[in-house]
Amino acid sequence: MHFPAVTARLAGLGGAKWQVHERATERLRAGDDIIRLTIGEPDTPAPETLIADAAAALRAGRTTYSNGRGEAGLRVALAEQYSARRGRPFTPAQVICLPGTQTALYAVMAALVEAGDEVLVGDPMYATYEGVIRATGAAMVPVPLRPERGFRMDARDLAARITPHSRAILLNTPHNPTGALLSAADIAEIGAVARAHDLWIVVDEVYEELVFEGAAFASPLADPALAERVIAVSSISKSFAAPGFRSGWCIGPQPFIEALLPLAEVMLFGNQPFIADATEAAIRRGSEVAAGMRARFAARAARLAQVLEAGGGLRVHRPQAGMFAMVDVSATGMDGETYAHDLLRRCGVAVMPGAAFGETLRGWVRVALTVDDAAFDVAMARIVG
Repeated sequence: MHFPAVTARLAGLGGAKWQVHERATERLRAGDDIIRLTIGEPDTPAPETLIADAAAALRAGRTTYSNGRGEAGLRVALAEQYSARRGRPFTPAQVICLPGTQTALYAVMAALVEAGDEVLVGDPMYATYEGVIRATGAAMVPVPLRPERGFRMDARDLAARITPHSRAILLNTPHNPTGALLSAADIAEIGAVARAHDLWIVVDEVYEELVFEGAAFASPLADPALAERVIAVSSISKSFAAPGFRSGWCIGPQPFIEALLPLAEVMLFGNQPFIADATEAAIRRGSEVAAGMRARFAARAARLAQVLEAGGGLRVHRPQAGMFAMVDVSATGMDGETYAHDLLRRCGVAVMPGAAFGETLRGWVRVALTVDDAAFDVAMARIVG
């Protein structure tokens, strides 16, 4: 049977990157004593208020069709929130609601690039970024995010990789997997490159509310000089501990949103009204769980660095935000892939090989900070033991 070219472009970009996680899950189901530090799932349930709002909307009959833009109330709430946080006005006409950040990112890329185009993205990167780019037929151009620079994109590295085929820059701040934050100065320099070459800037800001104390979040959406070329994607998955709700959005220039609308309509034709109602209420209320997650993840990252570096041979990159910490395992003589499989086999601790997120991290592993403190402490003792 014949399969279209997109299947070949995406071959090897899905479950293959999650082999250690899947193996750990299989062993856990078999009754083995396994601690999984692999995935970025919040360590707290979704707030009861969010669940109650969704249930109330269900009982109220909010189970009908929506429309391609998403429910009006949610788009108004998002426009108001972004106007307040970014310091410049946004309207509901600049928002389209979609099921989760991943779907929003896929739709945005499909509306921006096609075969023959190039998208510049930092390496390391979230595991699905290459797939959403290659699905369009466009080529991904990695821009190294250097450990010595705190894994923040350098505009000079970006500019050196631009070609006549470049169409967009994909940014992620706060960054998964490294927890790095772009500074306002970084964004200004990247923005200058984008303006000079007439490039779109797509920014994934899903970890915005998980910035640790002492660090500062900056967004390309806040710069009026970039207003015509910046599109942001996000969701309630992380900030409201609600990944299963699949409630996300994109926000950007109105001409882009109008161009995206037909694609959004053929993909989904509107997110679910009862989920939109619950999301609207949550956005207006503010997250009840983000502050606790920020404090716990920051504390676990600090303990991880203290324990692993005292144990010798391992170096921890201190994240500024998010749910993960990167560990340099190169001093062990193993690459991250070998180390992760060996750690699971010997110690029953599962971590993600750094190479799943790009070549820059071949000698690293990613550790999720999302298990409870007792299990996390046991995992650290096993790692250094």
